[in-house]
Amino acid sequence: MVGYGFMGAAHSHAWRTAHRFFDLPQTPVLRTLAGRTESSLVAAAERYGFERTTTRWQDLVEDPEIDVIDICTPGDTHFEIAMAALAAGKHVLCEKPLANSVEESVEMAAAATEASSRGVRSICGFSYRRTPALAYARQLVAEGAVGEIRQVRAQYLQDWLSDADAPMTWRLDKDKAGSGALGDIGAHIIDLAQWISGQEITTVSGTLETVVPTRPAAGTAQGLGGTGDTSGERHQVTVDDVALFTARFASGALGSFEATRMAQGRKNAMRVEINGSAGSIAFDFERMNELEIYDATAPAGRQGFTRVLTTEPEHPYAAAWWPTGHGLGYEHTFTHEIADLVRAIGEGTDPSPSFEEALQVQHVLAAVEASSADGSSWQKIDPPSPTSQESTR
Repeated sequence: MVGYGFMGAAHSHAWRTAHRFFDLPQTPVLRTLAGRTESSLVAAAERYGFERTTTRWQDLVEDPEIDVIDICTPGDTHFEIAMAALAAGKHVLCEKPLANSVEESVEMAAAATEASSRGVRSICGFSYRRTPALAYARQLVAEGAVGEIRQVRAQYLQDWLSDADAPMTWRLDKDKAGSGALGDIGAHIIDLAQWISGQEITTVSGTLETVVPTRPAAGTAQGLGGTGDTSGERHQVTVDDVALFTARFASGALGSFEATRMAQGRKNAMRVEINGSAGSIAFDFERMNELEIYDATAPAGRQGFTRVLTTEPEHPYAAAWWPTGHGLGYEHTFTHEIADLVRAIGEGTDPSPSFEEALQVQHVLAAVEASSADGSSWQKIDPPSPTSQESTR
């Protein structure tokens, strides 16, 4: 694994746990952890359970005993690491968004397709797909539970940058992160909206806003944010704090999207609602074990949203865990991701979301940025992904 921060911790937990709860064809071994700072790296490897460390990610590519490379680094490094790993015949898990540009993502998707012909598997880390309630929502939509989809609304609301003196981090530097709230959390709801609905976004009109233009260069980190040193210099924020856009899907259905890290009181409110001719489905990750379902075909006296606790053995992934009603947490989405990846490697199949599907998300991100720069003009998703429509169904 390359990287040992927030995502490194989540992925490590998943690699250690997946085979203990799911019947997998192979057992993951945490061989080597790579990172830049040796002292922190060694401590992380001991904490996460890796056998050894290196400050050169190239060592992972060159090690014949390593089968899978997990990329948990900022977006500006994804391209180089993933391309080298695929060329060397290593299976790859790459965190989202796939890269910092459409151009790099196109090359990565092409390399992944070529590698697949050699039996090399790849997956992009849109982990929220593995939330049981959301996987169940996709299943219900595919079965026709909401009828013809008319509207999709999606929000990802956080507040960790609401303090104007929160310190500067790599997530606020466009060269490293690619974009701000749009790519960091907006990418998740773009992927989910397309995956659950089974439709691609075809056009967008968006607005990006940087609410706080500078941040303290130094400070004390806590979680994603922290406390900045207000007595020192401030650095320029080069990404968006807030992203708003409307969209049209392939069927003509309308979508509205909001991604912000400035929503006071919202910690990780990732919300998706789909309204159709026969009903609606609504989800909020801050209540991640629940799905709300509205059946518009029910008799008038019995209409209303029904709260479904998605912890029954019949719900996706739930049978591997606890008795009914004993909820799952954020970390379980990553465990499910690893379980699906290991199973795909063992079966010789390509897991989802593929790099091609992740490329489609990258096209949407780029179109939103272009729209915002052009007075929120409508932008076509160009070119549309040739295969991701099929793979999301």
